[in-house]
Amino acid sequence: PAAGAFAFRKTGAARRRPGTAAQSRQRWRSDGRTLRKLPVHMGLVVTEEEPSYADMASLVVWCMAVGISYVSVYDHNGIFKRNNSRLMDEILKQQQELLGLDCSKYTVEFANQDKADQVLNCQSTLKVLSPEDGKADIVKAAQNFCQLVAQQQRTYTDLDVNVLDNLLSSTNGFPDPDLVLKFGPVDSTLGFLPWHIRLTEIISLPSHLNITYEDFFSALHHYAACEQRWGK
Repeated sequence: PAAGAFAFRKTGAARRRPGTAAQSRQRWRSDGRTLRKLPVHMGLVVTEEEPSYADMASLVVWCMAVGISYVSVYDHNGIFKRNNSRLMDEILKQQQELLGLDCSKYTVEFANQDKADQVLNCQSTLKVLSPEDGKADIVKAAQNFCQLVAQQQRTYTDLDVNVLDNLLSSTNGFPDPDLVLKFGPVDSTLGFLPWHIRLTEIISLPSHLNITYEDFFSALHHYAACEQRWGK
């Protein structure tokens, strides 16, 4: 689906404004409380060719700090997923830098199954996704259901939205995304969770490189002000 355009000032400014880390933490907590609604699950979709681990880690930590429970990180080349240990290391580093002594209050669970040994006490839950978690996951779920029918554990009349949701591995335990921030010039989410974003608000930003907290919070403020009519 095409991403809705949203005007931001030009990126490239310093990522953090002057002020102490304690002041920033206090501001992030209060910002989350002032919003009329906050996404439960946010998707961070990078369509640019050169992803930045540091900038993506900052976005994840900001999500944690304002109170977003589930975060999905996606790039269409699967770079973040192939290098998820590097991303996790950067997130832990940013936690220390941005949250300081408060970092224990904002721990993150790394939900990818192959990195289960890195799960920490959960405040926010993170999944790193790639194109194989999109259409390919739907195909795999359909194949699994057909096998269940062939083994007479299911009948074809059992297939409905909830059954397919349960068969999908990419978002097991995750609600559908409420908000997707799409970064880059491509007017598409490039395969990000096609089954799950039919009701998702999508906001397009020029780039995730050198993104500021002000840009991030402006997107949250825009989302909070949106009236979603659910097709009515």
